[in-house]
Amino acid sequence: MSDPVNVMGLIGGSGLLAPPELETQVFDRSTPYGQASGPIVRGSLSGRDVVFLPRHGTPRRHAPHSVNYRANIWKLREQGVDSILAISCVGAINPDIKTGDFVVPDQLIDYTYGREHCFEDESDAHTGHFDFSDPFDESLGAQVIGAVEGTGQASSLKRARCYGVTQGPRFETAAEVRRMARDGCDIVGMTLMPEATLAKQAGLGYAALCPVVNLAAGCGAGPVDIEELLNLMASFEPRLRAVVIELAKSL
Repeated sequence: MSDPVNVMGLIGGSGLLAPPELETQVFDRSTPYGQASGPIVRGSLSGRDVVFLPRHGTPRRHAPHSVNYRANIWKLREQGVDSILAISCVGAINPDIKTGDFVVPDQLIDYTYGREHCFEDESDAHTGHFDFSDPFDESLGAQVIGAVEGTGQASSLKRARCYGVTQGPRFETAAEVRRMARDGCDIVGMTLMPEATLAKQAGLGYAALCPVVNLAAGCGAGPVDIEELLNLMASFEPRLRAVVIELAKSL
């Protein structure tokens, strides 16, 4: 991402609500691909124009496998966004990663199925081929890392990691997690695909910040504790807001 960012897109996952500084709602959610997940909220953070979209809706109603990713990315681009920070809560596979950490991934492996991965359909003459060697924008990712460090959270930061994207909404089996570890995945989540693909196709810079809210199946002492996971998600909210505000300063 060599050009300066004019409008920053922010996709909120389970760990981030719309910052209160963003006051103007865009209630029209319609796109050529159906309705976006929820009303767009926009405003200014640290002097930067920011557009927020709740990936799962407000209130939360879209499971990861049923999010209209095409409509979400289309709507953000329609709002003038040229870069996107995606928040996505994850489980830890790599034993070096602990709950409470932040991960900025640089690669992903897609285990999803049945999701719409491009803006074209079968009637188009071209099938939307494009290079996807590097799914995340290196420059934007470096700025996200700098923002985490700038808020005094460097000790909880893990970088250059691989995100495995599963279908959801169920969590993975222990055997599936062992396979993902063999494949080279460090963390597991359910939402970055096809979001990353569509952002790339739309010509938008895309980076992810992943709060670690649980140990993946088979990596902890017992099954995933949903109540503990939800509590940890909530505890990330002020930490995420601080990073977003710091990032808006640097773009």
